[in-house]
Amino acid sequence: MRVFSNPVGAGSLWFDNLVTADGVPVAYDPQARAFIPMPPFCANREVVGCNWVAPKAGELCRACAMTAVAPDPSIPNATANWAQTEAAKRWVIDNLGRWNWFRPEDPGAPPVFHLLAEGKKPVMMGHVDGVVTISIAEADPVLVTTRREALEEPYRTMIGHMRHEIAHMLWWRLSLREDFLEAFRDMFGDERADYGEALKHHYNEGPPENWRKDFVSTYASAHPHEDWAETVSHILHLTDITDSFVSSGMDSPELPRDHKWDAYAEPDAERLIHIATALIAGVNHVNRAMGLSDVYPFMLTEVTLKKLAFVHGWLRRGAQGL
Repeated sequence: MRVFSNPVGAGSLWFDNLVTADGVPVAYDPQARAFIPMPPFCANREVVGCNWVAPKAGELCRACAMTAVAPDPSIPNATANWAQTEAAKRWVIDNLGRWNWFRPEDPGAPPVFHLLAEGKKPVMMGHVDGVVTISIAEADPVLVTTRREALEEPYRTMIGHMRHEIAHMLWWRLSLREDFLEAFRDMFGDERADYGEALKHHYNEGPPENWRKDFVSTYASAHPHEDWAETVSHILHLTDITDSFVSSGMDSPELPRDHKWDAYAEPDAERLIHIATALIAGVNHVNRAMGLSDVYPFMLTEVTLKKLAFVHGWLRRGAQGL
């Protein structure tokens, strides 16, 4: 994620800022990819702290308008968890906008979100025909840590959930292209295999013994659909970590010397991933200095690198049907 210029004074702004250091209200314009100091602000600004601009006064911004079902505010912590969920959604939507997804120039359908609070029963997250369902309870740090440990997942965050479920929606969009389906099946396998049975086998039997050779995560081994979604998530992780590193003014011998280099504009997936993994090794080392978990606790192999390059190519060209 970029670091942004302050439109009304000195200093920088971060993606989630609502005001400048001097207290001037500002909002993010996703079309201009810049902050502005004037309304119309999103109608959800006072509700969930949305800091995006709206098309007209009293209307929702582009990201909030994608939420067709909002959580029941009577459920404890629902509004606070909804705010964090919308913030994660804005982050991922803006990431994908760097490749022209879900912007006005994208001729395809945007995702529709059902953001649900959990009452007595858990919410099943997933995607069906363009509708992405997210449990906002996963914004709670205690609950997400409990589920991360129970499912033996090294990484589980709301941004991660958004990337994964939106990846399913992107597959749905791309599957309208015959050239994509043939290439996808060559790389990931036949997605027409029984999904329910595949997940049942995964949860009952676990991943194959040698899963690390072919998959970025255990869940990716469950079915071609999940392999795609996990791999898309990882190329988004790697690209955004790299972009955030560069935008923060940090440096590394691995970075291109071109001061205008943009991770999202890099056409060579192999080069991008090489740079990203080199930077991640250093960031992981810094985290360990504070006794924290690695920011990217995954190992990549020859097979997973090929899959990452495949999804990188399709994400960079797919939104506009190139």
